[in-house]
Amino acid sequence: MAVRASRRDRSAFLAELVASGLFVPSGVDGVYGRGGRFEEIRSAVEELITRRTINVDAERLAFPPLLPKRQLERIGYLSSFPHLAGTVFSFEGDEADAAELERRAGAGEDWSGLQTQTSVVLVPAACYPVYPAVAARGPLPQGGVTIDLGGSYVFRNEPSQDPARLQMFHQREMVRLGEPDVVRGWRDAWARQAVEILRGLGVEATADLASDPFFGRTGKMLARSQRSQELKFELVVSITVDEPTACASFNYHREHFSSVFDLRQLNGEQAHTACVGFGLERITLALLARHGLDPYVWPSDVTSELWPGRG
Repeated sequence: MAVRASRRDRSAFLAELVASGLFVPSGVDGVYGRGGRFEEIRSAVEELITRRTINVDAERLAFPPLLPKRQLERIGYLSSFPHLAGTVFSFEGDEADAAELERRAGAGEDWSGLQTQTSVVLVPAACYPVYPAVAARGPLPQGGVTIDLGGSYVFRNEPSQDPARLQMFHQREMVRLGEPDVVRGWRDAWARQAVEILRGLGVEATADLASDPFFGRTGKMLARSQRSQELKFELVVSITVDEPTACASFNYHREHFSSVFDLRQLNGEQAHTACVGFGLERITLALLARHGLDPYVWPSDVTSELWPGRG
């Protein structure tokens, strides 16, 4: 069995993941293929969260990992997180431009100037497509709406050799829209439930007050405000000897998305929103770090939680 997280750092853990076939390097930091064992665990974690869900009458929706560029602009993501955004460019030139692009690419030169920004961006948070989609229906029904997005790919432009900091990863996401007290209570209940789920898998986890990685000097003020209002909690685990890693977040947005997309309750008042997101790859890594790289020799109480039908 591999050494425990308490005895390895990020680089050593990444080397083990690659050597065991759990991660497949692409040549770009934070972008890895995943082997069959890794995906087996990740899928089992997602299914466990689904079995332990506290959502009542949730509506299932699924969106691609692309978002209209205009929506990202309206949300204000570019003012808060310009360093994390991923935009999509494509070729729109003529044959001469195509030949020049091919020449530059073949020579190892920069060919980005021959591409044009498209109308879509990579989704940085799985909940973002929900708000305009639900707002387009009109006022929320009595009791509000709960949306279950399943496991969705999201992108963050933060290349790193930390195996837990991926550029493209799965969020198991749920969203609540409705009255302020109901929405905030739902968020808080999920934070408690998440701790129980992870501890039931033998992973020591705590839900701590947190803030988002806002950009620049203004971002420091936004982070302080977010903490003072207790708008964000994170589920924190130890994967390596480096600082603890957040593997889930529980966010109360108040009226932010309602003000952008005019989300209204049935009585005409602005709806409040909250989201819960589990980082499935990070939870998988926490399990591998804690129990070893071979799930077939993990403790029986852990495997029975993940694979209840397995003999």
